[in-house]
Amino acid sequence: MAKKEGVRKLFDNIAPDYDKLNHILSLNIDKGWRKKAVRALVDTQEPLKVLDVACGTADFTIEIAQKLAKGSEVIGVDISEGMMAVGREKIQKAGVSAQLLVADCEDLPYADNTFGRISVGFGVRNFEHLEVGLSQMYRVLAPGGKLVILELSVPSNAFIRWCYKLYFLQILPAIGGMISGDRGAYEYLPASVLRFPAPDKFISMLKSAGFATVEHTPLTLGICRMYVAKK
Repeated sequence: MAKKEGVRKLFDNIAPDYDKLNHILSLNIDKGWRKKAVRALVDTQEPLKVLDVACGTADFTIEIAQKLAKGSEVIGVDISEGMMAVGREKIQKAGVSAQLLVADCEDLPYADNTFGRISVGFGVRNFEHLEVGLSQMYRVLAPGGKLVILELSVPSNAFIRWCYKLYFLQILPAIGGMISGDRGAYEYLPASVLRFPAPDKFISMLKSAGFATVEHTPLTLGICRMYVAKK
């Protein structure tokens, strides 16, 4: 089975419990990370057209929509209909204007230079072909536009890294499997973080995709990292 199809099925299966587990297992730290990313993304009072890639259950999509100026447009895309079904309910409850569509992040169905801003919250590590996904986001981003990526990371400090791996590889799969009934999904998630390119390599990949400048900020001792790339 291709990675893409496996990822779609995995997230469809865990969608009903994903938000609850995500906040429990991250100790709600993820909410602060998203707020920092939204501030980096929504940096103007002018209306913006925003694409939230790998939007999942739309946490990032909703926070962006809440901060955008009147007349803005935000679209979330993901390959998991199960995750977006949860997201659509949350959008309606939040009372914001946002649209969620099934789309392949490596083959975005939009014309060149369409969006002023693009966001990805904890999703790029799930791309089957990372370089292709980055190139697609560069293509649909307008000149002068900005891409903001949040992604989990392995801390550089040796002791913190040891604690992190203990939690991620032993505790998280046990709790996630017990609550969701799908331990395999919560073994895949930390493994995908460990496989993701190191910051210097990922920055190089962003520049190879065409981005003119890339800024990198480690968050919470390097457990998460924010990348801001400009076209």
